[in-house]
Amino acid sequence: MAEYRAGKAGINAEAQARIHSKYNDEIAQETLEWIRKLTGEPANTSGDADNLYEVLKDGTLLCKLVNELQPGSVKKINQTTMAFKCMENINAFLEAVKKLGVPAQETFQTIDLWERQNLYSVVVCLQSLGRKAGNFGKPSIGPKEADKNVRDFSEEQLKAGQNVISLQYGTNKGQQSGISFGNRRQM
Repeated sequence: MAEYRAGKAGINAEAQARIHSKYNDEIAQETLEWIRKLTGEPANTSGDADNLYEVLKDGTLLCKLVNELQPGSVKKINQTTMAFKCMENINAFLEAVKKLGVPAQETFQTIDLWERQNLYSVVVCLQSLGRKAGNFGKPSIGPKEADKNVRDFSEEQLKAGQNVISLQYGTNKGQQSGISFGNRRQM
């Protein structure tokens, strides 16, 4: 697991430090409190990275959370601490989250949580899921998602828009002669 791995060096260490600098304890704490509101777990909702990792690393709480939002999303939750079974839980959570409408760019890879490589992306995924929770009649977190605002234009309105000249086309007003860019060619 992560504790047996050699430390990163050079540019990899800098990249990892940048990833870790994005992590925010308050947002993580808000996320864990939301999870506790829905599932009754965890007892400790401290937002530090160590606690978040300990609470979520086996994936069972994540699977319970997604089953709370939509029952039956994850059919089998592995209760063992074997590495592949835990990663299977995390992967099942990720598949269920995508089906619930979380965009793929807001999810994380299993290894980000299991090897503690990018806990920031885990929190981003949970926050995105929290915004979708309102669609399932559950309490949500974060900003409210925008509603669709479909507009129908008539043919007459669409044709009227074709007669307007956009400012991006420029203008033919004013004097354009004498404009030169850079130096002139020296002979």
